[in-house]
Amino acid sequence: MKVITVRDYTELSATAGQMIADLLRSKPACALGLATGGTPLGTYQYLVERYRAGEISLQQVQTFNLDEYCELPRSHPQSYYQFMYDNLFRHVDIVPENIHLPCTDSADLQAQCDSYNALLHATPLDLQLLGIGSNGHIGFCEPGTPFDRETFHTRLTDKTRQDNQRFFDSLDEVPTTAITMGISNILQARAILLIASGEAKAECVAQMVKGPITEQVPASALQLHADVTVIVDEAAAALL
Repeated sequence: MKVITVRDYTELSATAGQMIADLLRSKPACALGLATGGTPLGTYQYLVERYRAGEISLQQVQTFNLDEYCELPRSHPQSYYQFMYDNLFRHVDIVPENIHLPCTDSADLQAQCDSYNALLHATPLDLQLLGIGSNGHIGFCEPGTPFDRETFHTRLTDKTRQDNQRFFDSLDEVPTTAITMGISNILQARAILLIASGEAKAECVAQMVKGPITEQVPASALQLHADVTVIVDEAAAALL
């Protein structure tokens, strides 16, 4: 695991964005695993700026998002489908048919999990971008998730819902379940890039990097992968 400490969120976003841009230039038809939440916003803004400058293209790229809320239609402003279009997809030249997110608009969620899992097996990811939850989750793989788990329907912990409440008007509006890639799916990516910012992430980052490998800290599974880059700002690196 390679840990890069940068000064602040702006430098973190540029460093992560440059790593992704380098991949886009070296392998234009790559497969990218993408994340949502507050932390990747600056990274996506960097990529949009590089696209507008004519430095990168996403025309041949296939993307696969980590997760999607259940209980929200794709048209909802806080769905991850909408998040990705608002912050990246509508601003670049990606082909809509090459965009993949779990589908939760179905009565048969298990069938949707199986379908998404088959897509992931058919198209190995060149790079998986990750954030980390304050309880150590990656994707929506909450503490206690077996490391061999593949795409599944999960119930969100109270801590995760409280952390995500800032995106909603009230806690009651935060979905209680989601479809997420499993830890096994994440570890199948050829390379993994995890970004974390702020002092609230310092403890979980330290547990991920220095702590024991345990299902109680899902991100600790990344210690098992051969090619992981962790980019943290000084606040998130405080306990390393």
